[in-house]
Amino acid sequence: MARRFTDANELLNDLLDRYEGGAASPIAHPDYDAFSSVVAADTFLKQIARAEEAGAVSLGMGKGARRDQIAHVRLRAANALYGHLGRVPAGQLAQDAGMRLVAGLALDGRLVEAIPSITDAWGRGKSWHGFGASDVNKLRDAFALAQAILDNKHLDVDYKTFSRRTVGYSKTLEHIEGVVVRLLNGILEFPPGARPREALRTIGLERFAPPLLIAGRIDLDGADLSRASPHYLGITPKEADRIRFREPPTYVLTIENFASFNRHIAEADPGRLGATMYVGGYPSLATQQALRTIAGMVSECTPLFHWSDIDPDGTWIFHTIERAVGRPVRPHLMSVEIAERFGAVSSKKSAPARCPPESGIAALAAYLAKEDAKTLEQEELDPILPLPFSNE
Repeated sequence: MARRFTDANELLNDLLDRYEGGAASPIAHPDYDAFSSVVAADTFLKQIARAEEAGAVSLGMGKGARRDQIAHVRLRAANALYGHLGRVPAGQLAQDAGMRLVAGLALDGRLVEAIPSITDAWGRGKSWHGFGASDVNKLRDAFALAQAILDNKHLDVDYKTFSRRTVGYSKTLEHIEGVVVRLLNGILEFPPGARPREALRTIGLERFAPPLLIAGRIDLDGADLSRASPHYLGITPKEADRIRFREPPTYVLTIENFASFNRHIAEADPGRLGATMYVGGYPSLATQQALRTIAGMVSECTPLFHWSDIDPDGTWIFHTIERAVGRPVRPHLMSVEIAERFGAVSSKKSAPARCPPESGIAALAAYLAKEDAKTLEQEELDPILPLPFSNE
């Protein structure tokens, strides 16, 4: 569709915008029907005539009765038009912004690899994932935060304190967490379906670690909780080493969903035969460390299970826990057979976990990689005890 203008500066800048976007010889048209007055039209034409005199544009005239009227304006010489408008070329702006972007930052080489694509986009007058050349300071903060994460400066520090210590303002990370994750993606392993804040949780960066909820025949240090008979116990993940099992659990089960966690301990295991823990979606680094601690308290003969949604995210959560505890984990109510029987093909496609053949979730991950694979939310299933303690 032809581009039509009543403002000469807008027309001339549009020619340069499209030139910077890759158009070799863009053209634009006066919008004679939209001029507010004869004076406005005359002013427009005089401004275009001055650009022609500068050698910046060429004019195409109409035909027939309109042969004395400008039909279109074509870019003739970009440099001349830049000079005529007093406009700095996007390539120069991009080069200058690119230098300011990294000046004084000691960056990991893998972060540096992202810079050419950023300056290339800016050089074409485009933004890079919503960041234009004028946003160089914000993007510089994103690089600084990403580098600080690679330097492990985020560990044992809450979200806002990490942001303040790194870039001087506590809310900066909240505003640009998406681009920080984008810069780190491919360097660090993030679950592909996770939102930026969830992804950062998995590497230990969060506001404050959520409580670890655990149900079972447990005490806390020397405190006897047998008479209290709590529904479950909530502690900070760093206090996991204070847990004491009054009796060895027959199994250990981690559960992604809060409703399923509550239903399991109330309906499937009211006698607390096992130790059941709620991991809250993608388990934070603190939660992963707590699971490793608790797994080390039980016998190697005690089976470990995990129950998540039957979908790619569920396989990522499973494999994350599997790696965290450093011993075999079995899927609970997560199988190809259950998916085929109760699930439905999802319109949302994402990659399942990349896991070795010996992983407990390998078979389900391979199944979910297929186009016609079915998925199922765990809330759709009634809780039962894990094998071999039930008739599953």
